Amino acid sequence: MTDAQDRMEALTPREIVKRLDRYIIGQNPAKRMVAIALRNRWRRQQLPPDLREEVLPKNIIMIGPTGVGKTEISRRLAKLVKAPFLKVEASKFTEVGYVGRDVESMIRDLTELAVSLVKTEHTEKVQERADKQAEERLLDLLLPPPAPKTPPGIFDEGRQEMVRTELPESYEQTREKLRRQLHEGKLDPRTVEMEVKERAMPIGVISNAGMEDLEINLREMFGGLFPGKKKKRRVKVPEAMKLLTQEEAQKLIDMDEVVREAIQKAEQSGIIFVDELDKIAGREKGFGPDVSREGVQRDLLPIVEGSTVNTKYGMVRTDHILFIAAGAFHVAKPSDLIPELQGRFPIRVELDPLTKEDFVRILTEPRNALIKQYTALMETEGIALEFKPDAIDEIASIAVLVNERTENIGARRLFTIMEKLLDDVAFDAPDRTEKKIIVDAEHVRARLNEIIKSEDLSRYIL
Repeated sequence: MTDAQDRMEALTPREIVKRLDRYIIGQNPAKRMVAIALRNRWRRQQLPPDLREEVLPKNIIMIGPTGVGKTEISRRLAKLVKAPFLKVEASKFTEVGYVGRDVESMIRDLTELAVSLVKTEHTEKVQERADKQAEERLLDLLLPPPAPKTPPGIFDEGRQEMVRTELPESYEQTREKLRRQLHEGKLDPRTVEMEVKERAMPIGVISNAGMEDLEINLREMFGGLFPGKKKKRRVKVPEAMKLLTQEEAQKLIDMDEVVREAIQKAEQSGIIFVDELDKIAGREKGFGPDVSREGVQRDLLPIVEGSTVNTKYGMVRTDHILFIAAGAFHVAKPSDLIPELQGRFPIRVELDPLTKEDFVRILTEPRNALIKQYTALMETEGIALEFKPDAIDEIASIAVLVNERTENIGARRLFTIMEKLLDDVAFDAPDRTEKKIIVDAEHVRARLNEIIKSEDLSRYIL
């Protein structure tokens, strides 16, 4: 059983919800739905191969206003299992034949992310060997070996690397002395001359809508005809070590295996979050700026339904990719989507608007709570920032009030309020002599009341 399967087996639906609770307040129905969807992936892997192919993911539509946690739930879900995750906006795509991005580009982007993810995993596995080989190359640059009468090294088939032949004892002693100094950081100020690859210049193709694949293909084709030149550069020892380690790691990684594993990861574990689905749900009359909305739905249908998309890494099947769509659905409704697409999103879950109590919890409870973030940021300047409970309560009250008066942007309102509340502290922090700042309700009101009283001003500032 692989590490990924072990990780998935430990993640029961209850455990998934518990992990999501660390970062997202409330929205339990949505958390339950995504937890079941994720667990069903593990269950599917336990089935016999013939039945496994028949079990398709149950895609989800999240309905709720902006800033209530739709994207965050999906992103955290993908992080739990280290799955490739891509967020796209449905309104950015256009029907085939119109200028704009085609829906297949989301699968190409997901595959690219999967390759990057797997490549990082493989790099970590060979990191120790890459570090050792890079260190030897760096020592060769710092102290070139004397010209030996015998060949400088022989290739060891078992170890798949060059093995140095005997060199004079004095040289080896000096080399070991340099190695110790390198480990102790004493060589960091020194510079070495080394060859580095020049960054390839982009091919002169405008990467506009629908042209990105053409640009990629041209760059790869001409890149093969004209391999990148190398040029000599003088760099500091730490940078040289970093560049050499990257080169050695690249040599040790089997890119064919990386691509094969990445495609499998994208197909079996990929999650695509399609935001603003409600923006393409309207039925147009065949003219005007929204002429292609229903066409986008029809183009999206085969991707969600299960098809094969050609990417630069090979063919990628979309049958078992989990699609989580989201939208406010204030004007349009899920029933306004074309019937075929509705059928491909069988699970609907409505997220609740955030209350004052939710805002208080969002400010304090999650691991990445805003109060914790701002306190930690000010600690870097030696400032002890303390928020009293009444201050947190007042911030939450103001967030609710401004959301009611202006546009309801959910928890994102807390960011604008906190920035306005602490802008003086953040600006003056390096020069302040007073290192302890207590924020109470009176301080919050003093900073924000004038803006709140003026409804027009609050529209622009908060």
